[in-house]
Formats: sequence, C-alpha cells, structure tokens
Amino acid sequence: MKQTFLLCLAAITAMALQAAEKVKITVSNPIHGARMEMVEVDITTLKKKTGIQDNGIVVIDADGKEIPSQITYDGKLIFQAGVGSKGKSVYYAQQGTPKQYETRVKGRLFIERQDEFGWENDCVAYRVYGHGGAVGYDLFNKSTSDLMLDYWYASEQNQEMRSVSKQLHDRGYHDLADQVYNAFCYHIDHGKGMDCYTVGPTLGGGANALLNEDGSLFMPKCYKTFEILDQGPLRFTVRFTYPEQNFNGEKIVETRIISLDAGSHFNRVAISYRGLTKPYNMVAGTVVHKSNPSAYIISNENGYLGYEDLGDASVYNEKYRNELSKQMGKIYIGLLFPEKSISMSYQQRENGIAAGHILASMLYKPNTTYTYYFGSGWDKNPNTNLNSLTDWEAYLNKAAQWVRQPLKVKL
Repeated sequence: MKQTFLLCLAAITAMALQAAEKVKITVSNPIHGARMEMVEVDITTLKKKTGIQDNGIVVIDADGKEIPSQITYDGKLIFQAGVGSKGKSVYYAQQGTPKQYETRVKGRLFIERQDEFGWENDCVAYRVYGHGGAVGYDLFNKSTSDLMLDYWYASEQNQEMRSVSKQLHDRGYHDLADQVYNAFCYHIDHGKGMDCYTVGPTLGGGANALLNEDGSLFMPKCYKTFEILDQGPLRFTVRFTYPEQNFNGEKIVETRIISLDAGSHFNRVAISYRGLTKPYNMVAGTVVHKSNPSAYIISNENGYLGYEDLGDASVYNEKYRNELSKQMGKIYIGLLFPEKSISMSYQQRENGIAAGHILASMLYKPNTTYTYYFGSGWDKNPNTNLNSLTDWEAYLNKAAQWVRQPLKVKL
C-alpha cells in the first residue's frame, strides 16, 4: 500500500513538474483586422509560473512548431504572433534549446565612415551621425528583405574603385570617371535599394528636440556614445547618449533608446533628459523638403503624422541628374504617438533644402521617459504595396491603432 502511494505521488509530482515546464500564452487582438506583431512576455513572471530557466526557452505555436524567439536585455521573451480580427492565438513557452534562427535585424558602428551608426531589419534601414551637422535620423530605402548595410558601406568605400575613378578624373576622362563611381555608389539603386534621403541640420525622418522659448527647435548635437543592448535575431536595441548642452541655463544630457523589430516599418524610441528641473515642451517630427512642401498628413485625433519625400538628386552629376532622379521614387516618413491627446502642426522654417517640419508637441516632465515610434516606407519595395501618399496614410492609421491598442498577452 505504501509503495503504491509513493508511486502515485511520484507520478503526480512528475506530471506537475512537466506541466510547470510548459506555459500557455494566449494572444488576443482587441480590434478589427488581422495582425502580425512582436509580443512580449515578462521573463520574471514566466519563471514564477513555471520551472523554466531563461537560458533555454523555446516558443511553440498551436501546431507544435517551434517559432523564432529572443530574450531581450530588459528581461522580455519576444516572438512574432499572428492574430485574426478580434481573435485569439495560442502559443506555448517551454524549456528547450532554441534553434539557430535567421537574423532579421542588425546594427553596428561603421568606422568605414568615421562614426556613423547604422541599423536595419528586413523592411527598413537607418543611421545617425557622430560628426558634422546632420543630427536627425537618416534612412536607406530597401526593396529587399536582405540585410544590406554591410554591403552598401563596403561598396561605397571600395578604395580600389575610388582610385580608378580618381585616376580617370585626373586624366581628364570626367564622364568615364563618373560612370565608374556610379557603378558602386549607394546613392544609385543597383537592384536592392539606395540612399537618396537628405537630413542636414534637421530632425530628418523622425527625431525629437526640445523647444526654445521662441518656438524654435533646440537641436541636439550628434551622439557622443552608444551601447548595443540587443543584437537580434528579432530585435535590435541601441542606447545613444548625447553631449551635455546648456538649455535655458540648465545642463542637460539626452538619452535615446531605439528598438527595431523584425518585420516592422517602425522604430520604438524612448527619450529621457537628465538635468531638467521643470517641464518643457518637446517635439518630434520630420523635415519637409522644398521639393514637396505640401505632401504631408497630420492626424491629431488618431495620433500620427506622415510625409511623402521625393529624395535629393543633388548628389548626382548634373549630366545624369534628370535620369537618375527617376529611380528615387517616393519615400514615406511617419511618426506614431501612443497618447490620445497630442498637438500637431506644420512649422515653416527654411534651412537649406528644408522648408520646415511637421511636428507633434508634448510636455516632457523631468525624470520621465517619453516613448513614440518613427518609421518609413518606399514605393519601390515590391513587398509593401505602398504606392501613394494615400496608401501610406491608410497604413499609418492602422499602425497607430496597433500602438494605441496593442495585442494582449495572457499567461
């Protein structure tokens, strides 16, 4: 009898342990429209409910298939979940050795170009400068899901080809020299995308700034230091710290933590300032160029703003400018804001090729973090169906709903 009892107890214990090593994750969609997004599960909560250790977790879908996942620097288990309109999907987290997942995000310092820092996923690519006067977010257009920044930088900095081009120029073969340069330059689309966006001393494609008393932008300097916090395969995260500046008599230091998830057109950025002693107005937005001064969208109620940029053809030799400018297509820039009440406007302040900015204004309070999203699209990317400003506005409207009503995760 005693032996039977012990056997039963052992069996029950084994079943309990087995159950504790697997947890059901229900992801629900509170709005209409199917969604495919990255979701987060707190590792500490997961451990409390199970015996899972964070050094060996796999995520299984309802069909029993392992799907890519990642543990982030801030203690989150993330994976991409697909959920139908007003529907639910079920996943499971359990102890196991994750497979080697395809890397779909990446970022690094590109010393090939001094101190430029670039990052990308399978949809978009970005960079910031650590030198010069370009302080906003710069972007590359992609027409492929391949990670391209390493290739583009290596091609652009091809010293052998640059030497050939220079030699031809020196010998008076200017046209031939330009053609050689065009063959490897990343300002020209060779089939997978290009760099044709100009930032200059503006917010570029989505940066932020404090407001001076006269309403002008208190532009940050280029970043001082960086720290990579997540390096894929599903999320890239970097922390930028900016040089100390004097703002209204206060010495402040700005920090930005930027995350980019696989499959997303939007970066998430968390802004904080050290040294402020009282609330100040802050803005985030995108530059409006003189080449397309009225192609912008502002939606205070729905929490997004957007712009259609035509690119900058000034980098091309005048002989080829008209023809090469056709390949630039249309670049779509957008920002999304989680809060319900936000003030947006167009601020006209000319600066070189810039006509002004479209801006969202908010009150930044000391010792807090403000979060918003910035992103882009390109009409020459066959994977996105973004062919007009109307298409981009529809996408922004949908994405803003996702930000304001995120997928719900229940363990």
